[in-house]
Formats: sequence, C-alpha cells, structure tokens
Amino acid sequence: MRVVAVMNYKGGVGKTTLTANLGAVAASRGLRVLLLDLDPQTNLTFSFFSIDDWHERLADSRTIKQWYGAEMPGRGIPLSHLVVSPERVNDVLGGTGGRLDLISSHLGLIDIDLELAALLGGTTTLDGSKRRFLDLHGCLRQALADSFFADYDLVLIDCAPNFGLVTKTAIVASERILVPAKADYLSTLGLDYLGGNCTGLTQQFNDFVHHKGGSRDHEPIHPEFLGVVFTMVQIYSQQLTAAQQRYADEAQANSQVPVLKSHIRNSTKHFGDAGETGVPAMLRATGRDEVVREFDELADEVLGALELSGDRR
Repeated sequence: MRVVAVMNYKGGVGKTTLTANLGAVAASRGLRVLLLDLDPQTNLTFSFFSIDDWHERLADSRTIKQWYGAEMPGRGIPLSHLVVSPERVNDVLGGTGGRLDLISSHLGLIDIDLELAALLGGTTTLDGSKRRFLDLHGCLRQALADSFFADYDLVLIDCAPNFGLVTKTAIVASERILVPAKADYLSTLGLDYLGGNCTGLTQQFNDFVHHKGGSRDHEPIHPEFLGVVFTMVQIYSQQLTAAQQRYADEAQANSQVPVLKSHIRNSTKHFGDAGETGVPAMLRATGRDEVVREFDELADEVLGALELSGDRR
C-alpha cells in the first residue's frame, strides 16, 4: 500500500478535483484505491455522495470527525469502520478489477485542530510530552497499519490548505506528498515554506522516536515530495501561456519541491459539474481528448514513481 498526501497551503488550486480523478483513473487501471477526506470543506466527499445522502448515511457516525474527535484519535472507533464504497462510481468501475472507497469528511472537522492541540498539553514530564506528541501525530499512520487496509494499493489523502495537527497526521502517515498548484504567484509562493515545514515535522518526529534509545510504538518517518503538478493551466498552441510558463520555470529552478512533467488544463467542460453525478469526470469522458490524455500521463507519472501498476488501458 502506498500513501500519498495531496496538499497545498493555497486553496482553489484544483486539489480535490485532482484527487478524485487521479484516484478514479488509478482504480480504472485495476488498483484498489482509498480516498481519505481530511478537508473540512468536505468537497471530496461531496464528489461521490450528495449532501442529502451524506446527512442521512454518514454525517452522524461515519466521518473522520468522529475518529479524530474521540478522547484520543481512534479510541472507541476503528478507522476501518468509517470506510464506505460510493455506489455510483464503483458501478462504473465494474469489470476493471479496481475499486474506489472513501472515508468521509465533516464540516465540523475545522474545530478538531484546537481539540488536538489541547491534547498535546496535560503532561508534566518531558518524556510524557514526547510520547503524547508521537501518539497524536502518529495516530493516522498507526491506524492505516491495520491489516484491514492491506487490501488497498493506494491511499490518497486530501488535506486542508493549512499545516494544522490534522494535516500533520497525514504527513506522518504518508510516504509521498503531491502538491497541486496553479502556475501563478500566490500558488507557488509557499512551496518552499511547505517544504521546510514538512522537513521540520519529520526531524522533530524522528528525534522524539529516537529519544532515550527509541520508541517501542513508533518508527521513524521519511515522507518525500512526489512533486508539484500544475493544475488549471491555460494552453495556447499546445503550450502553457508565457506567463504561466514563467512561474512553472521558476518553481522548477528555485523550489526545493520538484516539479512533475505532467500538468492538467482548466476545463469547464470536464470539471464544471464536478460532484453532481457522483462519478469523476475522467470516468465519464467519452473519447480521448487532451484532458483525458493529461490525466493518463499524470497517472503514469505518479503510479510509476510509486512503483504501482495496473491493467493499462
């Protein structure tokens, strides 16, 4: 199983659309994919379930909010109990050998960071503080290590556009970090800051793991950046516009976060009705137009880097 966090400090970069469609393309190639929605906006969840369905079937007892909101994350409710299989998308995937499952988010997740921060206190010793830090930051990693999740090939975690405690648990749980970004000033401005924060978190977590000879409950982490993928780009004469190419080139040359070769163009035709049908656009597309080709190329690049294969179309 490969675990990838999808994140950027800047919202409005097509992060959820990319996560839903990348997961769908991977599943269409025969992979077993789990999408984990950690964004309080809940847009990834609403890409597969209507708001009415969510209220009726998930909101009260089957969202990640209940898991994080326990006395300690996961205490009293196993993460596996929250997994649901969206019917409409899996009906479309029938016959591919692939599967796409989801752990739903909740609008109330926005309050969980403060509750988790409060849990970091309450200990009176340095050893106790470090153990509490490891237990909280490593909670999602330990939950995904349950044998239930061994059936999955790929877990994509849709993170909120911040570096709060919930997002940090996703980084700790992940092997790779994928950064969707628009090719503009604001979307690329925080790339190095994001890289520095992830490096700092990794160093702190591993220092605590090794404290006094090592932890019995936690192993060191080594999350790496899979790269930046530029989304919502404008194409002119089969190339990015000059202004966008300049930002892409600057990120390639100056950022510590690598830049992927793939990009995804802006397309209201494909993504304008995102979520309404419960089936990502790449599974509804007829024919093989430029956007379908771009998502296939992105899937090739991402799955290749993760050493995952499926039945290629």
